[in-house]
Amino acid sequence: MSKADSFIDITDVVCPMTFVKSKVAIEGLEAGQTLEIHMNDGEPIQNVPRSMKDEGHTVLDVQNNDDGTYTILVRKGED
Repeated sequence: MSKADSFIDITDVVCPMTFVKSKVAIEGLEAGQTLEIHMNDGEPIQNVPRSMKDEGHTVLDVQNNDDGTYTILVRKGED
């Protein structure tokens, strides 16, 4: 996975705060910049990527870390 412009770890957060924290983090970036998000399996990996797409962002990569967590790379869309 390429180096992201920003990184957050939401493995200690439960839904719906997983998306809230991700949304706040990506709002701090410029359009075209990338955010790497480390999250747990289950609701977060089901909901956060979909919610990011719904907000107009692009999920570039989804990586299963084989430890019950995932790392996704999201590029911020145009405001």
